[in-house]
Amino acid sequence: MTASIEELMHDNLLAVFNERDDAKRQDAERRTYAADVNWTDAEGVITGHDALEAKCVGLQTGIGDLQFEPVGPVHVLPGFGYLAWQLVDAKGGDPAMTGFDAAVVKDGLITDLWTVLIPPQQ
Repeated sequence: MTASIEELMHDNLLAVFNERDDAKRQDAERRTYAADVNWTDAEGVITGHDALEAKCVGLQTGIGDLQFEPVGPVHVLPGFGYLAWQLVDAKGGDPAMTGFDAAVVKDGLITDLWTVLIPPQQ
């Protein structure tokens, strides 16, 4: 069964980037992204599951116990998804960061992913 764009966008955020169990996260990566997925963020572009996994683990190390949570619904166009999110302390409180993910989806997998970080207003 092919996942919907809504499911893929939530899995990207929650089953991959929030998941600290390596085996569960890697399984979610295989069912969420094409093998040659391109992920673009402010640091550049990485390609493939191995590079995405390495970058995800590095990100999780850097954010400690903070967790991603969606902000609003997934917005969908044919072959495209957009989801805003915030990074919060699991105990509540103000978001440490907000941002959004945008993705191209082909054949039921994310082929291209962009992440934009929006630092808190000072």
